[in-house]
Amino acid sequence: MDAEVLKIKELTGGYHPKKPVLHNINFSVRKEEIVGLIGLNGAGKSTTIKHILGLLQSEKGYVSINEMTYQDNLNEYRRSYAYIPETPILYDELTLWEHLELTALAYGLEKDLFEQRANRLLEEFRMQKMKKWYPSHFSKGMRQKVMIMSAFLIEPPVYIVDEPIVGLDPIGIQSFLTFLSDMRKKGAAILMSTHILATAERYCDRFVILHQGRVVLEGTLEEMRQKTKLPNATLDDIYIEMTKEELV
Repeated sequence: MDAEVLKIKELTGGYHPKKPVLHNINFSVRKEEIVGLIGLNGAGKSTTIKHILGLLQSEKGYVSINEMTYQDNLNEYRRSYAYIPETPILYDELTLWEHLELTALAYGLEKDLFEQRANRLLEEFRMQKMKKWYPSHFSKGMRQKVMIMSAFLIEPPVYIVDEPIVGLDPIGIQSFLTFLSDMRKKGAAILMSTHILATAERYCDRFVILHQGRVVLEGTLEEMRQKTKLPNATLDDIYIEMTKEELV
């Protein structure tokens, strides 16, 4: 479990070179690990994710997956992760099944393996009857399920997950968390950005708290309790303590 799959090293960057949003960000996600990325709105979570996805160029430092940066080989780099965005992005002219087929094609998934995984996902997320539906007939939760199923279909080494359970019904949330745990057991490194701290506390192995574009605290819950001298604190307690000047 010590192998660092996703590494963010001395990352400074943002949208304008002279106005960085992130300042010297350092953290990693290991194999078989879920790391929770926690922070207030505007703390830098989305900017960090965009740098990881290769959508922004860093002013200093780098992001790597299995020692490869997006500058080394952009196509190969992007095939090494799956991204589940907060806002689902679907093609109006493709059915649910065709979305899954397109994902399988993009990642070179063999037909038999694709059908096996796709049918299991449809069953688990209770979407079998909707496989020929178009996105215009989907609720927000259904659209989110399509993005989640597409990500779990390919089983890459890294998952980048942004507010994954917003809009999901309780069954969808449970299915998502079950699959997330399964991917971790299979060796995936998972970075999950979320505001739902009770869920993060239950499912994440470690946490990275961002504040004003800097990592202000990271570690397991127990390690963070020791660092903050709050021996019985919940993740909520620690989060509020580390960002309390913004909440006044």
